[in-house]
This record gives sequence, structure tokens and C-alpha cells, in this order.
Amino acid sequence: MAKIGLFYGTQTGNTQNAAEQIQKALGGPSVVDLIDIANADVDDFAKYEYIIIGCPTWNIGELQSDWQGFYDEGLDSVDFSGKKVAYFGCGDQVGYADNFQDAIGILEEMISSLGGKTVGYWPIEGYEFNASKALRGDKFVGLALDEDNQPELTAKRIQAWAEQLKREFGL
Repeated sequence: MAKIGLFYGTQTGNTQNAAEQIQKALGGPSVVDLIDIANADVDDFAKYEYIIIGCPTWNIGELQSDWQGFYDEGLDSVDFSGKKVAYFGCGDQVGYADNFQDAIGILEEMISSLGGKTVGYWPIEGYEFNASKALRGDKFVGLALDEDNQPELTAKRIQAWAEQLKREFGL
């Protein structure tokens, strides 16, 4: 079994693509298991000490549909105590400047309340948005990707974040 469980939801494929890039940057399938949240069970989280959550912000500040279903149907029953949890999301900082990356903020708030220790905070420099539920002080709760407006920065951001996670996960 891999050391890290990466749980993602995707609508257009961007978040799945980012998840695959993150898996590769962290060392491949022997290090990171990819789990589509649509096929996940609450018990799947217990298998991992290190967890990565990937969710795009959908519509106007909402969770992606599979994550919304999981959030409503059982996320609050998962014990995240003692687990380090990192977040990444895809969003559109121009078209949805008032709720950029809200989904990872919503998930981080719930998972932190269930004992998860957030790692992988990401700087807001290089982004232009008005508001976000993913802000904690002057950082995002995790890696913010914008495939609509900054696709040329995605690979570089993923590489830098993966290096940061290796240190924070102690890998």
C-alpha cells in the first residue's frame, strides 16, 4: 500500500490530471494511491497517515458534485486525528473572483474540525481574486491551480508544492 492517499473529484478532468501530475511528482503509484471520491468509502481514509484532497470549485463557490455527495453522506464520520492533510484545487480566479478556491476551504474547515492537521499551505502571490474561503491568513489552505487563466504555471506549481509536501510529510 502507498504511503499517501490522494482523494480527488473531477468534473472536466482538470483535477484528475493535476492529481496524476502530483502522484508522479511525489514518486509515482508506489508512493501515492489515487482514489476518485466517487468510488471512495469513509473507511478508505483510515488506510493512510498522509492524505491529499483534490477538489475543484464548481458553479459559484460550491464543491464538485462527487465531493458534495461525500460531504453530505459521511465525511463527518471520518476520524482524521493524527493525519496530515494537504489540499489542492482547480478554480477560475477571473470568472469567479469572489469565490476562488472556495471548495478546498470548505473541505479543509470540515476535515480540520475532525482532527486533520493541515499542511501544504500555498502563497497567494501571483493570483488575482477578490475573496476565497480557502484563505487562512495570507495563504491558501493548499495549492491553487487555475487551468482557465494560468495553465502555463500548473506544472511548475505542482513541482514546487510536491517538494514542499515531501518535507512536510517527512518523506
